[in-house]
Amino acid sequence: MLVTDNNHLKELLKNTKNIAIVGASSNPEKDSFKVMKYLIEQGYKIFPVNPKEINILGRNCYQNLTLIEEKIDMVDIFRAKEFVFDHTKEAIRINANIIWMQEGIIDEKSSSLAMSCGIKVVMDECPKKVLES
Repeated sequence: MLVTDNNHLKELLKNTKNIAIVGASSNPEKDSFKVMKYLIEQGYKIFPVNPKEINILGRNCYQNLTLIEEKIDMVDIFRAKEFVFDHTKEAIRINANIIWMQEGIIDEKSSSLAMSCGIKVVMDECPKKVLES
């Protein structure tokens, strides 16, 4: 299911607890850092995923989604479009409920694959902005 309506986006976030942020960065200037910090402040349990990082905002960083031992509700992807399909396949492997592609990212191929596996998809949106609206 492709989710586009703001009320449904808020409902998705209301029912989400564990979020993996793929492409998380320790650089405070990066959007992924700002969104991760905000989501932590809102009470979400965040799992940063970036093979080039060790620790972000006091959380251990994972090399990939499959190394996270807890159930991930939502995979928030902060990567360029060419990487989204591989992250989508990983999200399917870990039985994520939602794949969220950040602003500027629209990938129909990944979206179709995820939806065919029963995963809800959000494209070209920012969870921080949705929660603030």
